[in-house]
Amino acid sequence: MTTAGASSTAAGFAGRIGTRVLAAVPVLLGAVVFTFVLTHVLPGDPAAFLASGPNAGPEEIAQIRARMGLDQPLPAQLWHYLAALAQGDWGQSHTTGQPVWTDLRQRLPATLELTFIAFALTMAVALPLGTAAALRPRSAWDRGCTLLTVGGSCMPTFVIALLLVYVFYFLLGWAPEPTGRIDALLAPPPAVTGFLLVDSVLAGRADAFASAAGRLLLPAASMALFSLAPVARLMRASLLGVLRSDPVRTARALGLPRRAVLASALHLALLPVITGAGMVFSYMLSANVVIEKVFAWPGIGSYALDALLASDHAPLQGFVLLVALLFVGVNLLVDLLHGRIDPRAGAGA
Repeated sequence: MTTAGASSTAAGFAGRIGTRVLAAVPVLLGAVVFTFVLTHVLPGDPAAFLASGPNAGPEEIAQIRARMGLDQPLPAQLWHYLAALAQGDWGQSHTTGQPVWTDLRQRLPATLELTFIAFALTMAVALPLGTAAALRPRSAWDRGCTLLTVGGSCMPTFVIALLLVYVFYFLLGWAPEPTGRIDALLAPPPAVTGFLLVDSVLAGRADAFASAAGRLLLPAASMALFSLAPVARLMRASLLGVLRSDPVRTARALGLPRRAVLASALHLALLPVITGAGMVFSYMLSANVVIEKVFAWPGIGSYALDALLASDHAPLQGFVLLVALLFVGVNLLVDLLHGRIDPRAGAGA
């Protein structure tokens, strides 16, 4: 490729990224406005929650409302919030006393570590399962895949989590108690990345690594059992469609090796699977609220749920904004992977 061609390709790549980033701005703004309005119309008064004691008088509550700006009209409150957000101020939590961005930044690694492990388990099980079901339709593999995916998608995540805790912790005693990321008797490794597994390896702490991995297993398995259903079904349907397509039939008729034909079919089947996997990962980021609460996991999901129960608006709004930003990043990554697997998708973007 010539220098001019490489420059043109790089410019087109940067242009596609810029277009997608600009297209995400209205989505983020809509998420911010919708969440702000929703939190302010929900039952519960933050001023009454902050008032000293349940018998606080209306004058004290009115003073707190004025100090928090809750006595202003809703459009004025929204304008002040957007202006502060544009300056990097995500608000302050009245339950923790810290800036919302500080709380989210401290808790985000716990959520990401759990989500990454659960997503890795999902893909490690769903892709081979869907492939085996597509290669042997109506076989025992296919029926097992259908049974697992239907059963996993029908059961809510908190039911799966409670069942796993009951069986593997309460009955069998194989899993540690579901109370956080590491044993309370162990000192956590020095925080470098915020990911306990990575920090334990960097610090050479085998005991911390074993404790963190053991406590990750049940919450990650709970999320994976629910999330593998759509990926396995999509992998099966996509690969079946490719195997029945004319190019694959022609390749078989020409006597090409079965392994080469299967590798080509898997390559073609990955496009819709990557899109579905991106959606599953995005869903995991927002749907782990219940999992984090069941396992006392100190992530952004449990933080948002605690804020909701305490009528603390700023952390809830910050949680939604952060998840929306992560959604945009995941969708951008999926687009880039599409362009890598199928250059025609990138060229047409």
